[in-house]
Amino acid sequence: MAAKLKVGDEVVVITGRDKGKHGRILQIDRKRERVVVEGVMMMKHHNKAGRTQQGPTGGIETKEASIHISNVMYYEPAAAKAKLGNTTKKIAGTRVGMREEVVERDGKEKTVRIRVSKATGKDL
Repeated sequence: MAAKLKVGDEVVVITGRDKGKHGRILQIDRKRERVVVEGVMMMKHHNKAGRTQQGPTGGIETKEASIHISNVMYYEPAAAKAKLGNTTKKIAGTRVGMREEVVERDGKEKTVRIRVSKATGKDL
């Protein structure tokens, strides 16, 4: 699956227990097709005391778990406002498309692919 999302993109969760929440992508695992989104899919990890390199302290650590890349959608506030209006829907994602543009660099013409919002038509 050719995902058009990158680390640092603002995304909204479109399905699952955290549906409607949005945050930035922290990590992408392209082989397993999973993403880690800031503040979404929080889980508790129990650390045993004395087993860590940092020191003998143990405890419960809360961190983000990965979710499948098909469960998130690019979040663009301008498109979300136009799309939702006064409705009660929570999800306001936009699809990402690609546009090819010919650019001249160092006297040579190169084709560059640019990500574009399908809702507004603006470059991302």
